[in-house]
Amino acid sequence: MPTLLEQPDRLERRLKDIPTEPGCYLMRDAEDRLLYVGKSKSLRSRVRSYFRSRHDLSPRIRLMVRQISEIEFIVTDSEAEALALESNLIKNQQPHFNVLLKDDKKYPYLCITWSEAYPRIFITRRRRFRSPLDRFYGPYVDVGLLRRTLFLVKRVFPLRQRHRPLHQDRTCLNHNIGRCPGVCQEQISSEDYHRTLRKVAMVFQGRSDELQELLRQQMDRYAERLDFEAAAKVRDQLKGLDQLTADQKMSLPDASVSRDVIAMAADERLAAVQLFQMRAGKLVGRLGYMADACNQDPGQILQRVIEEHYSQVDAVEIPPELLVQHPLLQQQLLEEWLTEQRERKVQIHCPKQRQKADLIELVQRNADYELLRAKQGQEQQALATEDLAQLLELPSPPRRIEGYDISHIQGSDAVASQVVFIDGLPAKQHYRKYKIRSSSIRAGHSDDFMAMAEIMRRRFRRWSRAKAEGIDVGALRHRGGSALQTDGLNDWPDVVMIDGGKGQLSAVMEALRELDLHEDLNVCSLAKQREEIFMPGESHPLESEPDQLGVALLRRLRDEAHRFAVSFHRQQRGERMKRSRLSDIPGVGPKRVKDLLAHFHSIDAIQLATVETLTQAPGVGLALAQDIHRFFHPDQDAEQDGQIPDSGSSTP
Repeated sequence: MPTLLEQPDRLERRLKDIPTEPGCYLMRDAEDRLLYVGKSKSLRSRVRSYFRSRHDLSPRIRLMVRQISEIEFIVTDSEAEALALESNLIKNQQPHFNVLLKDDKKYPYLCITWSEAYPRIFITRRRRFRSPLDRFYGPYVDVGLLRRTLFLVKRVFPLRQRHRPLHQDRTCLNHNIGRCPGVCQEQISSEDYHRTLRKVAMVFQGRSDELQELLRQQMDRYAERLDFEAAAKVRDQLKGLDQLTADQKMSLPDASVSRDVIAMAADERLAAVQLFQMRAGKLVGRLGYMADACNQDPGQILQRVIEEHYSQVDAVEIPPELLVQHPLLQQQLLEEWLTEQRERKVQIHCPKQRQKADLIELVQRNADYELLRAKQGQEQQALATEDLAQLLELPSPPRRIEGYDISHIQGSDAVASQVVFIDGLPAKQHYRKYKIRSSSIRAGHSDDFMAMAEIMRRRFRRWSRAKAEGIDVGALRHRGGSALQTDGLNDWPDVVMIDGGKGQLSAVMEALRELDLHEDLNVCSLAKQREEIFMPGESHPLESEPDQLGVALLRRLRDEAHRFAVSFHRQQRGERMKRSRLSDIPGVGPKRVKDLLAHFHSIDAIQLATVETLTQAPGVGLALAQDIHRFFHPDQDAEQDGQIPDSGSSTP
């Protein structure tokens, strides 16, 4: 379906159909994917503003408008109902353009997968809901403190310690020492494990004091029933919580009220927002948001932070009072919405009195530091790309830089990596890995030049085909990496860097000549020994200093390409060694190897499995299970069969 911008008449008819009542509007693309959910007290006016003057919109919203193919709306009785509906839709649907954070990798989250029978708890920088039941706590500003907190939590409460079981038929050491309740063997019920996780979640909700009080009551009940062993376990958990909260709480004035304090610092492009969680006079959490500040009033930014943050939290995490730095545009509406969420009165204040104003100033100072750190990082990357542009004599600083490396051991398990830096920072969603297909590269015979040429042919084959069909490659590469493009020609690199010297560079340029792209791409190579940069057709390296910013940027790119290639090579080599070892067992072919590894997850688990456990794998009968067990335990099976005489017996 064409977009609305491509059909002005249809767009105008659609806008006229939208009522002027309060409600929510939903933007969808040509594939019926939900792009954005918004609310307004006048739906028609708000939706029309997206198409009236797009120059006033941020780049992110302009990109969204270009993709809109359909607009849906839901009318509500009041603006308060629209706010609650918007919150629920965003929470359940997670539309791409409703994400407030500019960079979801900046701050980490803690995730608990409540949708699973035995939930996992882990740290992640990508907030992507697999199920509406899963919860993300954060984003946390201090990742070191978050890691220490999770480490201590796993020592205080018995939780699963591994992603996968170490053994198939028994528990591991963590269960024996009380660190794990035996999740792998289901020695604890799903309901009991959920109860344990709910206690853990209270720590990350800033409710440690409430949790300690619940545990004290539980310990007293155990003691009254003379169950001193259970009471001792709860006592140890209380001691662990004291240790956990000792280094993460800071005393602040006015210990009688629990509140969140929200303040920000902004320049013309970026806003850093800090949210301090105070519970009973203690600072128990510090969360951070980075928002787009272009054409945004401070009150609008803070209001959007409040809407997004409190739409993702449980009702018990909403405090009775919020202190904000700037007046909000819809303060009364937000108070009503939060009160409905919490089911108790919630007030929002923009304080002027000394004590509360001092709290705002404290949070603002932290926001100033976060904004300064973000700006310094951006400026450093901008200087590095500018220096690289001067070094390589490019007309403008490169935005997308790609690095390539080869990894193998004497030709065996040869692989290649493609890593991408955008604006000087790693963009891991664009990383690619390749298995070398050339039959000439095999164990005992390596050829890095041939391998690198093969990767270049595979990487730029689509672009070469487009150029041969008469498409203007220059126009394609300047249109950028818009998500609107579906032809696969939106990933043109401004610079291609090869890990190696003149030999690798010559092989790459020869491959690009075959593709007729040698004059379109900016290619260089970085030699390892002297950190020298070579350009095509030049016999001598470029004059550069090892510590200059452009060279340092290429070094980071080269090191990342090397790391990515080596990790992929190790993975391929490990899988080959597993497959080759299992393939030596009579009656075990490639498909059976695949089924065994899928069932047991590792060759160590297969080796430790009993004959009875092996028969539980798909397609493995008793005879084959005995052959597999005999392969890994030849002496044991031979002794059981009477083929090895007892060491204490005497021969006649």
